[in-house]
Amino acid sequence: MSRIELSVLLQRQEFTLDVNLQLPGNGVTVLYGPSGAGKTTLLRCLAGLEKPKKAHISFNGHVWQDGDRFLAAHKRPIGYVFQEDNLFSHLTVRQNLNFAARRADQRASPIKFDDAISLVDIGSLLARYPAELSGGERQRVAITRALLIQPTLLLMDEPLSSLDQGRKQEILPYLEKLKREIELPIIYVTHAPAEVARLADHLVALDDGRAIASGPLDEILTRLHEPVMPSDEAAVVLEGEVTHVDSQWQLAHVAFPGGTLRIQNDNYQRGQALRLRILARDVSVTLTKQDDTSIVNVIPAVIDELSQEQTSGQATIRLRLGGSNVDHQCDSGQSMLVARLTRMSAQKLELEKNKAVWAQIKSVAIVS
Repeated sequence: MSRIELSVLLQRQEFTLDVNLQLPGNGVTVLYGPSGAGKTTLLRCLAGLEKPKKAHISFNGHVWQDGDRFLAAHKRPIGYVFQEDNLFSHLTVRQNLNFAARRADQRASPIKFDDAISLVDIGSLLARYPAELSGGERQRVAITRALLIQPTLLLMDEPLSSLDQGRKQEILPYLEKLKREIELPIIYVTHAPAEVARLADHLVALDDGRAIASGPLDEILTRLHEPVMPSDEAAVVLEGEVTHVDSQWQLAHVAFPGGTLRIQNDNYQRGQALRLRILARDVSVTLTKQDDTSIVNVIPAVIDELSQEQTSGQATIRLRLGGSNVDHQCDSGQSMLVARLTRMSAQKLELEKNKAVWAQIKSVAIVS
């Protein structure tokens, strides 16, 4: 299996980056953490834009840095999308793209010019100059330019950070399309939990120059001790499939390993894959199934782990979904939820590991 090896020690006057990671060479790996955590510095080391004195960096068995060996940035088969688009202002969009295409490694499996343009829908922009484009349009051009270099690894450094909320929502579907349609590993930097939920397959959480967690998205998000997300953003992401659309109530039934959720229908089609984000604060638990409630998603679960916070008066519970009375299971296996409640409630309900409960889910966000 292809993979990326990153062992980096970079020391500056007031900051040290010290990480040792093995990352999958496929899908989207998100580097997540607060400002100053070392995300961009690590990405620049991978790209060859920083030269730490001590590092081992390899991609699919090809060593880019180790000991005295250092492969220059322009010799690494990468595409890099910066926070700012960095387009040549005196060139049209087409000319900017042609400049990148001429630098491409012709030995690489080519991403055709027209296909790259179609992927991010910039065909109508080719004759314009960067000054005539919106921020979202410029960033879509920058992504296309990075693809036309014919990289085997795409690096994206907070590509949405300079955009307002509207432009972010405009460009995110193109990033999801890129993830689906091009078999190109992506390392994506962000400090936004919503982008993590939408794009990540593998998550690396960085803080103060160190990796505090690294692994598949579902495993990291359901970790109770040393959580990587702020408490109000604690959530899980479930991968599901639409199995039924209830035309009477305009609800779509989405099956996932361990159960089924009903969500508001938005012209979903049977068989359509959806990614669902469920915030811990939107999950409550009961000991018996409640029928006299407005909550439509009530799922049997078993407490997998419980963590109580003495200072905040809160408790966090990881719930293992699934059981013999779960309808419409789409696959074998189980999924996890995380719930936040008061320590008083946890004590009142005598919650403990392996106790059977019912998870009540008040809200589900569709992220892709």
